[in-house]
Amino acid sequence: MSRLDEASTETIRAALDVDTFGALLCLRAAIRRMSTKHGGKGGSIVMISSMAAVIGGATECIWYAAAKGAVDSMVIGAGREVAKEGIRVNGVSPGMIDTDIQPAGRIEKHMAGVPIGRAGTADEVADGVLYLLSDKASYVTGANLRISGGR
Repeated sequence: MSRLDEASTETIRAALDVDTFGALLCLRAAIRRMSTKHGGKGGSIVMISSMAAVIGGATECIWYAAAKGAVDSMVIGAGREVAKEGIRVNGVSPGMIDTDIQPAGRIEKHMAGVPIGRAGTADEVADGVLYLLSDKASYVTGANLRISGGR
């Protein structure tokens, strides 16, 4: 985590390769397998984005925020493109989630900006994903569920 002007090209490229290019290739592969146009049975795809795409990642990870902004665009575009082929495409944008990936002190540093007053859990994110995969979300496509405590 750093300011953009302090980040190495390698760090930026790695994030974009995984979080943008990798996500796009996985999305394409899923569509090819699931689309009724290609003989599939349809289904639901949930992509994992981040509130960083909305907040911008200033002072920590602008490159990651940019990569996740691309994921948000994929959700909207693919959600519209393949809806008539039996596929729903949605996204989940976790906010401050209490996991081992968080550097020490980061959650506490950002708590003032979380209206609900606590970090979320991985289970809360999983519940959102399960909803979007379920038949209860049968009329939802191209949407992004923000699981962020109001941030």
